[in-house]
Amino acid sequence: MKISYLMYLLIILVIPSCKVKKSIIKQTAASDSFMPMQIGNKWSHGAHSYTEIQDTVRINKKLYYKFYSLVGGDATSTKYLRIDEKNQLLEAFPDQPGMTYVHAQFNANVNDKFYTLNDKSTNDYEVKLVEKTGDRRTFEFDMVNHPNLKGSTFKVSYLKGVGLDDGWQNIKIDGKIIK
Repeated sequence: MKISYLMYLLIILVIPSCKVKKSIIKQTAASDSFMPMQIGNKWSHGAHSYTEIQDTVRINKKLYYKFYSLVGGDATSTKYLRIDEKNQLLEAFPDQPGMTYVHAQFNANVNDKFYTLNDKSTNDYEVKLVEKTGDRRTFEFDMVNHPNLKGSTFKVSYLKGVGLDDGWQNIKIDGKIIK
């Protein structure tokens, strides 16, 4: 009798733990993305200046890709980027998990505006989509809250299937050399 009670108890405890939660993650194919993200992707200007995706990390339970850059052979930079469900390119910081920086809104319409930090600080850029074609998105950045830099704009473009348009000499996406 004790064995049957133990067996029922075991069944009651084991069955719920066997249920698997299925989460559907919609990933855009590299050829359709304005910022293809896969470990091993690499963009380079030569052996001493490149950016590559080295790893992934979770920040606030969201998956981000670790972009490591070497510039000029001696300066390095690490960014953690992801594209969210709204097709926005976001950057987060492991040491400041509450902060998110918006680099691009790929689904925006021409002349749509957004803010990188949306906190009205001097470091918060107003960003406007100024060019939108099937293969290119170009954004114009302006530090509208900075007393000395307001109006000093610059542009950043992304190419479908390639990522940041930076005159790269060599590009490897999803294990394929595309340039």
